Amino acid sequence: MDAIHIEDLSRSFGSLIALNRLSLRVERGTVFGFLGPNGSGKTTTIRLLLGLLDPDEGRAEVLGLDTRTQADEIRVRCGALLEHSGLYERLSAADNLDYYGRIWHMAKAEREARIRELLEPLELYERRAEPIGRWSRGMKQKLAVARTLMHHPDLVFLDEPTSGLDPVASAALREDLERLAAREGVTVFLTTHNLAEAEKLCTQVAVINHGQLMAAGSPADLRSRTSAPRLYVTGKLDPQVVEGLRANPLVTKLEQHNSRLVLDLSDPSRSHELVTQMVASGAQIDEVRKEKADLEEVFLALVEEEKTGEA
Repeated sequence: MDAIHIEDLSRSFGSLIALNRLSLRVERGTVFGFLGPNGSGKTTTIRLLLGLLDPDEGRAEVLGLDTRTQADEIRVRCGALLEHSGLYERLSAADNLDYYGRIWHMAKAEREARIRELLEPLELYERRAEPIGRWSRGMKQKLAVARTLMHHPDLVFLDEPTSGLDPVASAALREDLERLAAREGVTVFLTTHNLAEAEKLCTQVAVINHGQLMAAGSPADLRSRTSAPRLYVTGKLDPQVVEGLRANPLVTKLEQHNSRLVLDLSDPSRSHELVTQMVASGAQIDEVRKEKADLEEVFLALVEEEKTGEA
């Protein structure tokens, strides 16, 4: 059974179409990335899946339960971190989690064991007695993630969990999320507009824009479907070397970023010919890599296709 099964789900707010006939499946036990820019319909989708909103059309099941008629049971079996952390800053970390444990009718010994179980991997257990109002945003966000897991949910919804964090805090939270998801065996539905983050964390992804599904699959699937391998060249590249590459019929697109070139090729198997050409032209090459486009490049290509289709 899928963790999430969506069929033709639609939702509008007045004249604004937030979600347009979305169909999607999320397998159990995966970290699923739901990707798109701000305003694309990600948060609306989570609210529909939790039964906080009713769809205009279509249907959805979460953990085999209908979102229209069994929303209370869905929310019992899920954890959610939406735009508000749900934390109380005057309370300590332990008291925050203990409070939610009592809401979930967990016994005292179970609550204490669970608090330790969640906070130790996050390196927060030794600071559990501190009021969290003094903590950094990154530490609070780690605690908010722990809060969603307190009652052993089967599925966790995380809406932009690293939003507003600095790069160091974001990287730390990503690593913690990966470890927690693996240890807990929980399905994670993660929304983000940070495509690099999704590529590192997620086994499956879907891309949404303007409320419509644009693509779905593993990150590798999306990269291979939307872009041929690219050649990344770093080194000392004189203008005549670059112009020589532009004139080569193998090169369909060339971008230069200081000492780095990104080349789209009509026949990737002949990339060695370009390397030979550069060396013969006097280029001092430090590195050559042939890779698929990253998710950010894939997303931009999908958006461009959508614009072309609307024109």
